Amino acid sequence: MTGLLDQVRSVLAAGIARVDDQQIRDRLQTVAGGLDDPLRVAVVGRVKSGKSTLVNAMVGDLVAPTDATECTRIVTWYCDGVTYRVDGTLTDGTRVALRHDRDGHGLRVDLGDRPVEAFAGVRVEFPSAPLRQMTLVDTPGLASLDPAAGTRTTTFLTGAGGDGGGCDAVLYLLRHVHTDDLCFLEAFHDDGFVTPSPVNAIGVLSRADEIGVARSDAMMSAARVARRWRHDLRLTGLVNTVLPVAGLLAQAARTLRHDEFEAFRVIAQADPMVVDAALLSVDRFLSDDVAVAVPGQRRAVLLDRFGFFGCRSAVGFLRGRPAVGPGVLAEHLLATSGLPALRATVAERFGRRAEMLRARNGLAEAMRAAEASGDRDLAVSVERIGAQTHELAEARVLEDLRRGALGFDASAAAAASRLLGDAGTDLVARSGAGDGADADAIRAALIDQHARWQERMAHPLASHATAAAAAVLVRSCEGLLVALAVPPGVDRSFDGVAPSDRPSPASAGPTMNR
Repeated sequence: MTGLLDQVRSVLAAGIARVDDQQIRDRLQTVAGGLDDPLRVAVVGRVKSGKSTLVNAMVGDLVAPTDATECTRIVTWYCDGVTYRVDGTLTDGTRVALRHDRDGHGLRVDLGDRPVEAFAGVRVEFPSAPLRQMTLVDTPGLASLDPAAGTRTTTFLTGAGGDGGGCDAVLYLLRHVHTDDLCFLEAFHDDGFVTPSPVNAIGVLSRADEIGVARSDAMMSAARVARRWRHDLRLTGLVNTVLPVAGLLAQAARTLRHDEFEAFRVIAQADPMVVDAALLSVDRFLSDDVAVAVPGQRRAVLLDRFGFFGCRSAVGFLRGRPAVGPGVLAEHLLATSGLPALRATVAERFGRRAEMLRARNGLAEAMRAAEASGDRDLAVSVERIGAQTHELAEARVLEDLRRGALGFDASAAAAASRLLGDAGTDLVARSGAGDGADADAIRAALIDQHARWQERMAHPLASHATAAAAAVLVRSCEGLLVALAVPPGVDRSFDGVAPSDRPSPASAGPTMNR
């Protein structure tokens, strides 16, 4: 990927040197400077889908305001920094320092005497280990009563504006499969490099605990719904996967306080019949008639922080476990929320492809600059990189597979997706040799796949799209075989193999049989 990023830097540098428009040059400079930054992941969804709550849960701190404030109507970046610092970027590119404060609902930012419309974005920096690996971008809600808020999100994600040069990947929050959601995601497929697609978009079934009406098996119900959505043809071509997450519970678990733990412990140790009756409904849980040593007002705070499902889960877990401490309860609630599975999927699907996703973003910005300035040579340079870079070709084939555009049967589609890294990007996962396979087994599996895809590529009845996809898969097998033959201590990734160095099918035999 180092070679690809170097090519992208060269294209961006050429754009900076040749484009006359200062605003376009500034955006190109911003994108070029961010190629080595952490992956930028935007959290997107309809109003009240739980975007800010999910940001707080992933960061592990109450930073994003979860109630209706002015900042929730502006694209807001959360980045790792030395200390707390909040800057606003005005629509003319000027940066201004903003006063800020914190309360129980997140960070409060004072925009001063400037209206929301004057800002292209807000950047919040503070020390955070999770943000060293990933910058999170909280976006205004779609389908808002304020149409301008949704427009800011669309403008930011299409790269037509905003602070920081767009995003590399997207977490799209869904509560139901609305037509508006599908139209919003489909609108981005006009851009061949960076727009939300199966490669860089994950669907999140947000507020998942509400699907099962906060029953004890609510997350199991949500998991079944998410599983159906993964195979929903309306979504398979738009997102990589769909995962259920109870964002409010995840946020509360990451920020659990000792007094909250003590309140749950007292409730759990009360008369089981009284507690069970109180947990039948929200009204009963908040009633002053409940005979537990936690006042109704205090229970209302717990309900606001954890939700009814979270309160039930905490009390149920602590019952009969008097020796359990706050840390154990927090871990249990976090696992129940589904957040660890989402973080692991983001790390696997996005983290391992971070350089490629950043390169796509850079190429998209260079292409936008070329179109805006009418620079045909710059556009040709971008298209050449997109056409000649195998990692980008793999991403396009993976997108076509998810959309069902290649006509592969289920078995062939699964094998192709696995080879392209959809189930994991290490050699074992991509070869399909199985866990614990040694080098010989991996080599044998790759040689077998190489022969099969080569046969499909040369089939006289194969369509142009099928043959082209098979050619990409053949080349992937060859690159993985080369990586397998590299001595230990040397970069074994396919990404490090230049196209000219990869063996042709005819010359790969000795390497395969080594």
